[in-house]
Amino acid sequence: MTIPDFVDPDHQMAMPFQAAEDYAVTVMTWAQEALPDDVVATCDLAYGAHRLQRYDVYAPRGARAAPVLVFWHGGGWTNGYRDYVRFMAPHVTRLGMLLVAPSYRLAPDHRMAALQDDSLAVLAALRRDLPALGGAADHLYLSGHSAGGHLAAITALRRDRWQGAGVPAHAIRGCLPISGIMDLYHPAPTPGSLEERVYTMVLSDPDTDAVMSPLCWSVSNTVPFVLFHGEHDSERVIRSNRRLHALLQLQGGTVRREVLAGRDHFQTHCDLREAAHPWYHSLRQMVATAEG
Repeated sequence: MTIPDFVDPDHQMAMPFQAAEDYAVTVMTWAQEALPDDVVATCDLAYGAHRLQRYDVYAPRGARAAPVLVFWHGGGWTNGYRDYVRFMAPHVTRLGMLLVAPSYRLAPDHRMAALQDDSLAVLAALRRDLPALGGAADHLYLSGHSAGGHLAAITALRRDRWQGAGVPAHAIRGCLPISGIMDLYHPAPTPGSLEERVYTMVLSDPDTDAVMSPLCWSVSNTVPFVLFHGEHDSERVIRSNRRLHALLQLQGGTVRREVLAGRDHFQTHCDLREAAHPWYHSLRQMVATAEG
């Protein structure tokens, strides 16, 4: 993959397969396109001391106390850039929302617990920064693709950690992960597989595979969820989203699962290039219900 000049390639690993590299090239190419004049970009805001503890904000011009979508990039927890999300900015801002695109520390230099800490830390920083940027820090909607979908879901479900991170109980209003990996457990991962990478490169301790899985934190959830994945997504993504959907149906929050016909793991995000995509419709509906 050719890395554009405006990103830092340090600590990025070789992509595990060609489809992932093709996806990265596509979304990074889109990231270099000029934004419309009605989108105001404020980039490289810090939420911690590490160079990857940064986030970008895309706001409708003149926004005041607008609801906020936080969207974490994918990349198997070992790769990726917040620029993967930039192409969504025109569509999100035209819904009257701010788009926040965080980066986060990456494995294997930093293991899963640190990545989850970063997900909470950026929400805490938003309480400080968003009012000046036109956003409402208590009106947060969480999403992400693939590994980013995992981070969005577990952040929304780990209510026990919100207060300690300075996130009020009412601040997270909904979650719409795309092709998220909701269960990290695998009984016998094949050597060299993506499932094995979770144990060898992402988790600090193999026995924490359940603790780090959104699937295991569904009890008493009240955050509305819409789970998106492709018909031809990975087997792990499909199975874990089906199981999380079944568990969330037993809780207090509303939940729906949307299967995108004919789409694979990477198309589910790239398809958000189109403003008419059903994911944007679900986001619009969720915001209207929560804010109404």
